[in-house]
Parts: sequence; structure tokens; C-alpha cells
Amino acid sequence: MSKKSVPAASDTETRATSEHAPDLRLWLRTLACTNLIENHIRSRLRTEFNITLPRFDLMAQLERSPQGLKMGELSKRMMVTGGNVTGITDQLVTEGLVVREDSPKDRRAYIVRLTPEGRRSFRKMAEAHEMWVVELFGGMGEQQRGQLYELLAQLKSSAARIAGSK
Repeated sequence: MSKKSVPAASDTETRATSEHAPDLRLWLRTLACTNLIENHIRSRLRTEFNITLPRFDLMAQLERSPQGLKMGELSKRMMVTGGNVTGITDQLVTEGLVVREDSPKDRRAYIVRLTPEGRRSFRKMAEAHEMWVVELFGGMGEQQRGQLYELLAQLKSSAARIAGSK
């Protein structure tokens, strides 16, 4: 097997050649698609709403939990450190989009929740976000999207089973 040079990477998929295992090429294509979509959404959030994706994600978690969430729970759900959540929360508090209150059940913890302005602001962003995602998947027919959804469910189940057994 001869070694081929890999072209300069414009995305993760360009790292693979036909000599690589099909599963590796599939993984890199999946990663390339994920990166393209995420980068587009990051850019649109920044230009249209002057907000970062992590701030949007934190607000999305709070939108799903109107009673609010402890800082530690936010950290777990977002899969980031407590320090990251604190920094993002501080910014959103300053802008009046979230409030941080003492937890009535745990004096060492804070509960974070969206303010009415935060809820209104998030809804506008979420509507735009949904339209962007629909646009990004618009090159595929409804049947193709359904097939891809089912295939990714199988992949997720298989990967979770294997990753969970290690």
C-alpha cells in the first residue's frame, strides 16, 4: 500500500483518502458536516444577535427548565466546567437576560433562570436558529432526511452501547 499525501485540510474530511477504512471516511464526513453546520450557526448568531453559541446554549437549557437550574446542573447539561458556566452566566446577568438567585433548598447553590426579557430574546433567536437549520438541510428531500435520521439513530445506539461497555 503506497502512502499518499493528504491535501491541506479545508475540513476534516480532506484528511482521508480512498486507502483509509470506509468507517474512518464516514466518521470524518460526519464530523465535517457537523463542523460546517455549527460554524454557520455560530456566525449567524454572532452577526444577527450579537451572541455566542455557548450563551445561546445556556439560554436554551434555561428555556427548557422555566423553574431554573442550579449552576452545577447547567455545567453538566452543557458539558463544560463550572467556571465556564459562571462566566457565561455573569455576562447574561449583566445584560438582564438571566437572574441568579440563592437556592431555597441548598444555601451553597444558586438557581439561574431566564428573565422575561431573556425569554423573549431567546424565542427570537430560537426561531431564527430553526430556520437556519431547515435551510442547511434543505438540499435533501424529506425522505432522505428521514433515512438519515434513522441511520444516525442506529449509529448513536451502537456507539453508545460500545462506549458504555468500556
